[in-house]
Amino acid sequence: MKRVITYGTYDLLHYGHINLLKRARELGDYLIVALSTDEFNWKEKNKKCYFTYEQRKQMLEAIRYVDLVIPEENWEQKKTDVHKYEADVFVIGNDWEGKFDFLKDEGVEVVYLPRTPGISSSQIKGDIGANK
Repeated sequence: MKRVITYGTYDLLHYGHINLLKRARELGDYLIVALSTDEFNWKEKNKKCYFTYEQRKQMLEAIRYVDLVIPEENWEQKKTDVHKYEADVFVIGNDWEGKFDFLKDEGVEVVYLPRTPGISSSQIKGDIGANK
């Protein structure tokens, strides 16, 4: 079985997220999504999520491409996660191009997928804010 792992916040879930998850799953047989916790988002990414971790986790678990959702609590856990969950492929959006190449040394294929054009969580948040 080929296992794929990806990471993200997945707040304000949209078709770009679904597209990324679909393409990630197509790279293997089992997709693990490491979902950023509320604390990690706030302390490390300076992001406040609209939906709580549990709500975002529930939405991800309802997506047919996702097999397992785990918490992402810090930047460093990627190195241990690929071993703990026996990942063969690490997938992330290409806006992170080159940032996770060090995982190749852990025996994992690293794939940077292009973002879906015309959609982003930041764009949605901006549009909603502009419409208040």
